[in-house]
Amino acid sequence: MPDRTGHLAGACAATDVAATAAQLVLDGEDAAYALCRPPGHHAYRDQAGGFCFLNNSAVAAAHLRQRHERVAILDVDVHHGNGTQGIFYRRSDVFTVSIHADPVAYYPFVWGYAHEGGEGDGQGTNRNIPLPIGTGDDGYITALDVAKHAIASFAPTALVLALGLDASEHDPLAALKITTDGFRRIGEAIARFGLPTVIVQEGGYLSDILGANLTATLGGFEAAR
Repeated sequence: MPDRTGHLAGACAATDVAATAAQLVLDGEDAAYALCRPPGHHAYRDQAGGFCFLNNSAVAAAHLRQRHERVAILDVDVHHGNGTQGIFYRRSDVFTVSIHADPVAYYPFVWGYAHEGGEGDGQGTNRNIPLPIGTGDDGYITALDVAKHAIASFAPTALVLALGLDASEHDPLAALKITTDGFRRIGEAIARFGLPTVIVQEGGYLSDILGANLTATLGGFEAAR
């Protein structure tokens, strides 16, 4: 039998890290980075998926909601953040945006399409930006500008960045082709949103370039603040 106790303890610890980072931002930090493992953005309220058990980014957003009436979540993982979308799909207080490889040909396949805009009270508070397989730095930055304008229209006072590093050109699945310098540009662009930000680690399959891409993203973010 698998050791489910260890899996549960790890998942709970990851949400603790995300909540702590959110609390640091509530306490006055401009930004905080949560190194969460396992990741969380495929997890719904009542369903695990894609190596995700509990949704760390959703926990961070809910924690920020204690003092912020409107919070945005920007997911830059190569996979669509279907769990995050599902959790907030009928809510008007959290705006969810996901930039990801086109689900026509990539996991999670059945979610992540541009027409998915929210339902009920959440109508208009979800935005998906699927990218063609093989998109590189310039195409990604263009999509990020679209996301920035969508988030600005919602007028949140805090941001959760669901930071996946699996859009890398060196990722084992290599759906997108983001270079290390591209990750730096992504970090810079998001910093210029000018919002208190909780950065929650999402995907990033093992590769020799993983650490360099994380350093580039965080370094670009810090340099642009």
